[in-house]
Amino acid sequence: MILPAVAVVAGLILLVWSAERFVDGAAATSGRLGLSPLLIGMLVIGFGTSAPELVVSALAAGQGNPGLALGNAYGSNIANIGLILGLVALVAPLTVHSSVVRRELPVLGVATLLSALLMWGGVIGRLEGTLLLILLAAFMGVSIWRARYAGSDSLAADTEESLTVHPMSLKAGLVWTGVGLVLLVISSRILVWGAVAIAQSLGVSDLIIGLTVVAVGTSLPELASSISALRRNEHDLVLGNVVGSNLFNTLGVVGLAAVIHPIEVGDEVLLRDWSVMTVMTLLMTAFAIGWRGRKGRINRFEGAALLAMFVAYTAWMVRLVLSGG
Repeated sequence: MILPAVAVVAGLILLVWSAERFVDGAAATSGRLGLSPLLIGMLVIGFGTSAPELVVSALAAGQGNPGLALGNAYGSNIANIGLILGLVALVAPLTVHSSVVRRELPVLGVATLLSALLMWGGVIGRLEGTLLLILLAAFMGVSIWRARYAGSDSLAADTEESLTVHPMSLKAGLVWTGVGLVLLVISSRILVWGAVAIAQSLGVSDLIIGLTVVAVGTSLPELASSISALRRNEHDLVLGNVVGSNLFNTLGVVGLAAVIHPIEVGDEVLLRDWSVMTVMTLLMTAFAIGWRGRKGRINRFEGAALLAMFVAYTAWMVRLVLSGG
């Protein structure tokens, strides 16, 4: 039990560090190669911070633990909204200016609702996983097409400022991208082994461990990125990071894991985990888009509500772990 616990802690520390290096390197490389700041903010940073979830879930599915993969994806979405966005908004209310982020929010809502239909039969098979990956590819294609003709957007301005703060040459960007990716794989293997061993020793499912320890751990790069953006008053980058990451988790992480190994889905996933994730996603969308003339803004009260939901959900999961559920 001690060795698996050490493996999880060491794996998470290395995972967070390597993910930050990977995202910084990929963003700098993309900028040096001429990719627009808008696309870097939307795809490279937003999706890149989900690299830990992708690698961990792919390895878990490949080793025959698809429940850990699904729990990691959905648990990370819950942590991104409740822990990260809730905590950041509690510290400083977030004002949403970016039209791109406001367009992405409904897409995330539709993807979240679609995932329920795919789970309805009790399994997310290779066909459903392929469909999710096709939808992700289509979204990325449309995003690239729109970015070519888009005018100025505050997300692009935030991203450009972020790249200026951390300048990096093309060579350095390529090196850190490669180093970060290799260490992501190594740390993910260590983390998955430790998480599975702990689940087996406690007599709980891989899903529960994925929804708790692994999910929060793989969300730490998003938290670090969001805090860094908040310090520079880049509110749209904070929200864009969370929305892009959740969209990638819902479509890409679950889709790839299901293609590698079909995922059996118990009724509790739909009734408990998916429901919590969906309610939090809809609340985030309503807060950020605004209604009845209210400007898109996540204030401290709304941030506290999201954080409280995350704390309540986590307490629920901890109780299940302690009871061996």
